[in-house]
Amino acid sequence: MTDDLERRLTDAVGPAPTLDLDRLRATLARRAADDGLLDVAHGTYDSPLGPLTVMVTFRGLVRLSYSHEAVDEQLAELAALVSPRIMAAPERTDEVRRQLEAYFAGNRRMFDIPIDWRLVRGFAGAVLRATAQIRFGAVSSYREIAMEAGSPNAYRAAGNALGSNPVPIVVPCHRVLRAGGGIGGYTGGLERKRYLLRLEGALTS
Repeated sequence: MTDDLERRLTDAVGPAPTLDLDRLRATLARRAADDGLLDVAHGTYDSPLGPLTVMVTFRGLVRLSYSHEAVDEQLAELAALVSPRIMAAPERTDEVRRQLEAYFAGNRRMFDIPIDWRLVRGFAGAVLRATAQIRFGAVSSYREIAMEAGSPNAYRAAGNALGSNPVPIVVPCHRVLRAGGGIGGYTGGLERKRYLLRLEGALTS
Protein backbone atom coordinates (compact mmCIF):
# COMPACT_ATOMS: atom_id res chain seq x y z
CA MET A 1 0.00 0.00 0.00
CA THR A 2 2.83 2.38 0.93
CA ASP A 3 4.74 1.63 -2.27
CA ASP A 4 1.63 2.32 -4.33
CA LEU A 5 1.11 5.66 -2.54
CA GLU A 6 4.73 6.70 -3.12
CA ARG A 7 4.43 5.79 -6.81
CA ARG A 8 1.24 7.82 -7.23
CA LEU A 9 2.79 10.83 -5.44
CA THR A 10 5.87 10.63 -7.64
CA ASP A 11 3.70 10.48 -10.74
CA ALA A 12 1.81 13.53 -9.52
CA VAL A 13 4.72 15.80 -8.55
CA GLY A 14 7.64 14.30 -10.46
CA PRO A 15 10.95 12.99 -9.09
CA ALA A 16 12.76 14.86 -6.33
CA PRO A 17 15.31 17.32 -7.74
CA THR A 18 18.96 16.31 -7.47
CA LEU A 19 21.18 18.53 -5.38
CA ASP A 20 24.04 20.15 -7.30
CA LEU A 21 26.60 20.51 -4.52
CA ASP A 22 29.14 22.34 -6.68
CA ARG A 23 26.57 24.95 -7.65
CA LEU A 24 25.42 25.24 -4.04
CA ARG A 25 29.00 25.79 -2.83
CA ALA A 26 29.59 28.39 -5.54
CA THR A 27 26.40 30.21 -4.56
CA LEU A 28 27.35 30.17 -0.87
CA ALA A 29 30.85 31.43 -1.64
CA ARG A 30 29.48 34.21 -3.85
CA ARG A 31 27.03 35.32 -1.19
CA ALA A 32 29.70 35.17 1.50
CA ALA A 33 31.98 37.35 -0.64
CA ASP A 34 29.17 39.80 -1.41
CA ASP A 35 28.43 40.09 2.31
CA GLY A 36 32.11 40.61 3.20
CA LEU A 37 32.33 37.22 4.91
CA LEU A 38 34.92 35.58 2.62
CA ASP A 39 38.52 36.70 3.12
CA VAL A 40 40.45 33.64 1.86
CA ALA A 41 39.26 31.55 -1.08
CA HIS A 42 40.88 28.34 -2.26
CA GLY A 43 40.66 25.99 -5.22
CA THR A 44 42.70 23.28 -6.95
CA TYR A 45 44.65 23.40 -10.20
CA ASP A 46 45.71 20.11 -11.82
CA SER A 47 49.22 20.90 -13.01
CA PRO A 48 51.82 18.70 -14.74
CA LEU A 49 53.51 18.57 -11.31
CA GLY A 50 50.39 17.25 -9.60
CA PRO A 51 47.48 19.05 -7.95
CA LEU A 52 48.24 22.54 -6.66
CA THR A 53 46.11 24.25 -4.03
CA VAL A 54 45.63 27.94 -4.85
CA MET A 55 44.72 30.28 -1.99
CA VAL A 56 43.86 33.92 -2.61
CA THR A 57 42.73 36.97 -0.66
CA PHE A 58 41.50 40.32 -1.89
CA ARG A 59 45.16 41.42 -1.88
CA GLY A 60 46.31 38.60 -4.15
CA LEU A 61 47.83 35.13 -4.13
CA VAL A 62 48.73 34.21 -0.55
CA ARG A 63 49.63 30.51 -0.90
CA LEU A 64 50.33 27.95 -3.62
CA SER A 65 50.82 24.43 -2.30
CA TYR A 66 52.03 21.16 -3.76
CA SER A 67 50.01 18.01 -3.14
CA HIS A 68 52.39 16.59 -0.53
CA GLU A 69 52.05 19.65 1.70
CA ALA A 70 49.66 19.69 4.66
CA VAL A 71 46.94 21.95 3.28
CA ASP A 72 44.87 21.74 6.49
CA GLU A 73 47.83 23.11 8.45
CA GLN A 74 48.27 25.91 5.93
CA LEU A 75 44.60 26.83 6.14
CA ALA A 76 44.94 26.89 9.93
CA GLU A 77 47.94 29.22 9.57
CA LEU A 78 45.92 31.48 7.28
CA ALA A 79 43.05 31.46 9.77
CA ALA A 80 45.45 32.60 12.50
CA LEU A 81 47.49 35.14 10.53
CA VAL A 82 45.07 36.46 7.91
CA SER A 83 41.44 35.60 8.64
CA PRO A 84 39.33 32.62 9.78
CA ARG A 85 36.79 33.42 7.06
CA ILE A 86 38.04 30.79 4.61
CA MET A 87 36.00 28.91 2.04
CA ALA A 88 36.48 26.71 -1.03
CA ALA A 89 35.61 29.08 -3.86
CA PRO A 90 37.44 27.90 -7.01
CA GLU A 91 36.05 30.66 -9.21
CA ARG A 92 37.90 33.21 -7.07
CA THR A 93 41.18 31.50 -8.06
CA ASP A 94 40.42 31.44 -11.80
CA GLU A 95 42.95 34.12 -12.81
CA VAL A 96 45.80 32.37 -11.00
CA ARG A 97 44.83 29.04 -12.53
CA ARG A 98 44.60 30.55 -16.03
CA GLN A 99 48.09 32.01 -15.73
CA LEU A 100 49.49 28.73 -14.41
CA GLU A 101 47.88 26.91 -17.34
CA ALA A 102 49.52 29.31 -19.80
CA TYR A 103 52.89 29.01 -18.02
CA PHE A 104 52.93 25.20 -18.15
CA ALA A 105 51.82 25.30 -21.78
CA GLY A 106 54.84 27.46 -22.61
CA ASN A 107 52.74 30.52 -23.42
CA ARG A 108 53.60 32.70 -20.43
CA ARG A 109 57.01 33.85 -19.17
CA MET A 110 55.90 36.28 -16.47
CA PHE A 111 53.10 36.07 -13.94
CA ASP A 112 50.90 39.11 -13.61
CA ILE A 113 49.40 38.15 -10.26
CA PRO A 114 49.32 40.38 -7.17
CA ILE A 115 50.99 38.72 -4.18
CA ASP A 116 49.67 38.95 -0.64
CA TRP A 117 52.91 38.97 1.38
CA ARG A 118 51.36 38.75 4.84
CA LEU A 119 52.83 35.30 5.54
CA VAL A 120 56.43 36.52 5.21
CA ARG A 121 58.32 38.95 7.42
CA GLY A 122 61.63 40.80 7.57
CA PHE A 123 64.62 39.32 5.76
CA ALA A 124 62.54 36.45 4.35
CA GLY A 125 60.28 38.96 2.67
CA ALA A 126 63.25 40.78 1.16
CA VAL A 127 64.64 37.46 -0.13
CA LEU A 128 61.36 36.50 -1.79
CA ARG A 129 60.88 39.92 -3.34
CA ALA A 130 64.40 39.70 -4.79
CA THR A 131 63.65 36.19 -6.05
CA ALA A 132 60.49 37.44 -7.76
CA GLN A 133 62.73 39.60 -9.99
CA ILE A 134 64.69 36.68 -11.49
CA ARG A 135 63.59 36.57 -15.11
CA PHE A 136 62.31 33.53 -16.98
CA GLY A 137 65.16 31.33 -18.22
CA ALA A 138 67.71 32.86 -15.83
CA VAL A 139 69.08 31.57 -12.53
CA SER A 140 70.70 33.08 -9.47
CA SER A 141 72.54 31.78 -6.39
CA TYR A 142 71.72 31.83 -2.70
CA ARG A 143 74.56 34.28 -2.08
CA GLU A 144 73.42 36.60 -4.88
CA ILE A 145 69.86 36.61 -3.54
CA ALA A 146 71.13 37.30 -0.02
CA MET A 147 73.10 40.24 -1.43
CA GLU A 148 70.02 41.55 -3.25
CA ALA A 149 68.09 41.26 0.03
CA GLY A 150 70.72 43.39 1.81
CA SER A 151 72.76 40.76 3.72
CA PRO A 152 75.39 39.17 1.43
CA ASN A 153 76.71 36.80 4.12
CA ALA A 154 73.27 35.52 5.10
CA TYR A 155 73.02 33.02 2.25
CA ARG A 156 72.01 30.18 4.58
CA ALA A 157 69.17 32.31 5.95
CA ALA A 158 68.26 33.10 2.34
CA GLY A 159 68.08 29.37 1.66
CA ASN A 160 65.76 28.91 4.63
CA ALA A 161 63.52 31.73 3.40
CA LEU A 162 63.35 30.16 -0.06
CA GLY A 163 62.54 26.78 1.48
CA SER A 164 59.49 28.28 3.16
CA ASN A 165 58.33 30.27 0.12
CA PRO A 166 54.50 30.30 0.38
CA VAL A 167 54.00 30.92 -3.36
CA PRO A 168 56.43 28.71 -5.32
CA ILE A 169 56.46 28.86 -9.13
CA VAL A 170 54.94 32.35 -9.12
CA VAL A 171 57.77 33.56 -6.88
CA PRO A 172 60.36 31.42 -8.67
CA CYS A 173 62.56 30.01 -5.92
CA HIS A 174 63.33 27.13 -8.32
CA ARG A 175 65.59 29.59 -10.19
CA VAL A 176 67.98 29.84 -7.24
CA LEU A 177 70.89 27.37 -7.37
CA ARG A 178 73.98 26.69 -5.33
CA ALA A 179 77.17 28.53 -6.20
CA GLY A 180 78.85 26.64 -9.02
CA GLY A 181 75.54 25.50 -10.48
CA GLY A 182 74.51 22.78 -8.01
CA ILE A 183 70.77 22.25 -8.06
CA GLY A 184 70.25 23.05 -4.37
CA GLY A 185 67.02 22.23 -2.54
CA TYR A 186 63.36 22.83 -3.29
CA THR A 187 60.16 22.64 -1.26
CA GLY A 188 58.45 20.68 -4.04
CA GLY A 189 61.30 18.18 -4.40
CA LEU A 190 64.24 18.18 -6.78
CA GLU A 191 62.38 16.48 -9.64
CA ARG A 192 59.86 19.32 -9.70
CA LYS A 193 62.69 21.85 -9.59
CA ARG A 194 64.40 20.19 -12.54
CA TYR A 195 61.10 20.07 -14.44
CA LEU A 196 60.55 23.81 -13.99
CA LEU A 197 64.11 24.67 -14.98
CA ARG A 198 63.81 22.50 -18.10
CA LEU A 199 60.46 24.08 -18.94
CA GLU A 200 62.14 27.50 -18.83
CA GLY A 201 65.21 26.39 -20.77
CA ALA A 202 67.61 26.96 -17.86
CA LEU A 203 68.45 23.25 -17.55
CA THR A 204 69.07 21.13 -20.61
CA SER A 205 70.39 17.84 -19.27
